[in-house]
Amino acid sequence: MPTKVHEFTWPDRVVVGTIGAPGSRTFYLQVRAGTQIVSIALEKQQSAQLAEKIDEILDQLITLEGNPFSIPSSTPIELVDNDQLEPVEEQFRTGALTLGWDPSTVQLVIEAYPITEIDTEDDDDPVDGSIGAEGVEVSEMLLVRMPVGTARAFAKRTREIVDAGRPTCPLCGEPVDIDGHTCTLPNA
Repeated sequence: MPTKVHEFTWPDRVVVGTIGAPGSRTFYLQVRAGTQIVSIALEKQQSAQLAEKIDEILDQLITLEGNPFSIPSSTPIELVDNDQLEPVEEQFRTGALTLGWDPSTVQLVIEAYPITEIDTEDDDDPVDGSIGAEGVEVSEMLLVRMPVGTARAFAKRTREIVDAGRPTCPLCGEPVDIDGHTCTLPNA
């Protein structure tokens, strides 16, 4: 079966947002172009790493000798997006993410693949499907290309969303729930 690719080349909106209360939030990467909206579930750590790696790539491009690209060092104010997620219909839960740079379009490229179960008994080669980041045939994937300003705004918002969770205990660093916290450090 061919892989269904949810492709966004110049999205109108690309954000990470959450549904739920701190401690039980579900993170979503949501992309919209016109009336097409795709929402995929992410882990909090995947969201944080994605933002970190986007900023790393953009910062490296700024320092590149002879860089022909105009890369913003901070988020362009006109690209700040603090709106809530649009209605969420989860397409899939993300298992693997890849991040790349396309100099021909001056865009960052995100590929997201669903969680897959590796069937060790099935040695058949995929015929019409796509091979995901883990080398397993996938039925669908998300492909997002975003300009550098949008990418910088995406990373900033994602960091803010990740940091908006439960506060951490100053002693042990573990999250503090609304109903309290038992510190894991002895004698604390």
